[in-house]
Amino acid sequence: MKYALLVIFLLPALLLTGQPADPYPPKHVPDRIILTWSEDPTTTQSVTWRTDVSIKQSYAEIALINASPDFRDDTDTIPAVTEMLVTNINAANFHSATFTGLEPGTKYVYRVGHGEYWSEWFHFKTASKKDDPFSFIYFGDAQNEIKSMWSRVIREAYSTMPDIDFFVHAGDLINVANNDLDWGEWFYAGGWIYGMKPNIVIPGNHEYAHVTENRNGRELSKHWKPSFTLPRNGPERLSETVYYTDYQGVRFIGLDTPAMYADSTTVPIQQAWLEEVLKNNPNRWTIVTQHHPVYSTAIGRDNPKIREAFQPLFEKYHVDLVLQGHDHAYGRGHNLNYGEIHGEKGPIYVVSVSGPKMYRLSFEEWLERGASNTQLYQIINIDGKRLNYEAYTAAGELYDAFQLVKRKSGLNDFVDQRPMGFPEITEIPSRYRKRMSDDDVKRYKKHFEEYKRRKAVRD
Repeated sequence: MKYALLVIFLLPALLLTGQPADPYPPKHVPDRIILTWSEDPTTTQSVTWRTDVSIKQSYAEIALINASPDFRDDTDTIPAVTEMLVTNINAANFHSATFTGLEPGTKYVYRVGHGEYWSEWFHFKTASKKDDPFSFIYFGDAQNEIKSMWSRVIREAYSTMPDIDFFVHAGDLINVANNDLDWGEWFYAGGWIYGMKPNIVIPGNHEYAHVTENRNGRELSKHWKPSFTLPRNGPERLSETVYYTDYQGVRFIGLDTPAMYADSTTVPIQQAWLEEVLKNNPNRWTIVTQHHPVYSTAIGRDNPKIREAFQPLFEKYHVDLVLQGHDHAYGRGHNLNYGEIHGEKGPIYVVSVSGPKMYRLSFEEWLERGASNTQLYQIINIDGKRLNYEAYTAAGELYDAFQLVKRKSGLNDFVDQRPMGFPEITEIPSRYRKRMSDDDVKRYKKHFEEYKRRKAVRD
């Protein structure tokens, strides 16, 4: 009754605000179903979903996979944890459950719902206890025109590699932190794929909303924690935005760089936590994902606070790969400090963009392969001592590639495998070109020629 009264009280206020109509209204039937990990991927699996507020209690059912429909005769049912979220255009209940006691390396079938209102049955597979080969897809910012323009990227990526094990999203999933329309588009774009493949997500600056009473203040989107069930092994103040997950010989570390700009006291907190997680890492490989880049790809952007806070730790503990977003242009390269040593001590840094918002590409010294005005996705395979990285355009073209080979010392040999017949894309995004003078264009082209000369010397 309290939920019904709350909705009756709130909905007229929502309607009077002049907000747009809701194209993604919550219903009795579950939607926004997404797999994440909050605990050990070998024996657990978390799932989160949404309904309208009339569904006060929801459940998750699971069974071992079977080609026969009779698997439904032997299911386990667990109650979900439920919380209400009142957004700018609606109110909904978000439900979450974590399956536990699962067998490693095993396929399961599950659904979520209540009474007459259930989702379809989905499949997932737990991680292996061994360091078996696996692959994942990494996306830079989706952010803008998500339904219209980002849907094609995640669907092309999944079509290219449907056997991937999970996704990594490096922040700015959406554009306006507390706009339910944006979140509706993001869940629409991935659709049922999110319910089949787990997701590692970290917040970008667009997942942080401006605080009205403090002009410079920002706070995490109120959608974040209801929408995702994430590990709570990070600092208490940054629960479910800073965390790590170990998966088949790789430690995946997620950092919350927007929090560092919103509140400077979170900088030493993340530094101390990161050092402990890197120092006590039993895995062969270490991959970090964060939103703001250590080295930027776009003209006029730089993040010295991020570089000063994290790069020394990345180098000290031999992080292998740092996956980033924010700059809306593609770039891949090495530490400036180590130049042509090519990853012996420092990580490979990647910045990528999967949505349609584009910035002008800068041609900084760290860069070894760049692209402007291009939507991309990245497929990363790890097999024992080899890490294979491939970047594809939204059209499915291989644009960049490299391999890391792990030595006994823990350092890496780097093998550049970029397609030599595919020249770098340096096109100026149209919204910038319209505002640039002929002299601006000449300077841009001059910087590109200087960049090419530097690369020729290195190569």
